[in-house]
Amino acid sequence: MPVPVATIIAALVGLSAPVTGGAAARPYEVPIARNARPPRSRYSVTIPLDPPEAGPPRPVVLGRGDRPLVVIDAGHGGHDPGAVSPTDATREKDLTLAVARAIRDELVRGGRVRVALTRDDDRFLILQERAQIARALKADLFISIHADSAPMTGATGATIYTLSEVASDTTAARLATRENKADIINGVNLSGQASDVSSILIDLAQRETMNDSSRFADILRREATGAVPFRGEFHRMAGFAVLKAPDTPAVLFEVGYVTNPIDVARLTSPMGLAAIAGAVRRAVDIQFARRLAR
Repeated sequence: MPVPVATIIAALVGLSAPVTGGAAARPYEVPIARNARPPRSRYSVTIPLDPPEAGPPRPVVLGRGDRPLVVIDAGHGGHDPGAVSPTDATREKDLTLAVARAIRDELVRGGRVRVALTRDDDRFLILQERAQIARALKADLFISIHADSAPMTGATGATIYTLSEVASDTTAARLATRENKADIINGVNLSGQASDVSSILIDLAQRETMNDSSRFADILRREATGAVPFRGEFHRMAGFAVLKAPDTPAVLFEVGYVTNPIDVARLTSPMGLAAIAGAVRRAVDIQFARRLAR
């Protein structure tokens, strides 16, 4: 006797044979079992995805592990030369790296802090990556080195920038929204806080950070007097992206003008580099000594 087609179909899809007989029964009807799953397809499509983007490489940290950490940032680099001297084509990216290395070596010799460079070669880092490196390393102080430029070659002298008050308010609000309250500010995890509380905590943390930054700017100016020429208004405020980490005191140190031949000669001489590095070391030592005394 031939096997009914419905029985064969039921066997193939894993169901019981259809019920026959009775007025309600329909020939070859296959009841659908509850939660039945369709047969697995024999075909699949695999789409390769790009690997997740890696963050900036972690720099080498020099010094004893129990010391405060200072991150020195050499501005520009790679395809971004920064300002270029109109007289001898000196590039800002080369000056900043030389100054950053001199400061690092002097701080290591002093032995009172740990030191790391955001870049120790001619590589390009976006502005956010520079601050990310400092935050990832939990830096206690961030110093970004730059050289200024001006249309006239007579402009000269160093300038220290800290974050402006207006930028602080805007940054605090943006951080709370963009990072979905997941920031760690001074060791406090904000992920469980309401958005308004997060904004307040970030703002308070950044205000204290800005005060520490301003204090360091004053100390650096005092310790560098006589060794590094400054402009009349040595301390200025601006919304530089590299200064916007809310829990890391930071300054942007314009060590001179790349468009001024005298400044370039000073910044490329061993004596000029030693003067800047010595002033920064003294200022760093005083900054952390004051912090421990509070």
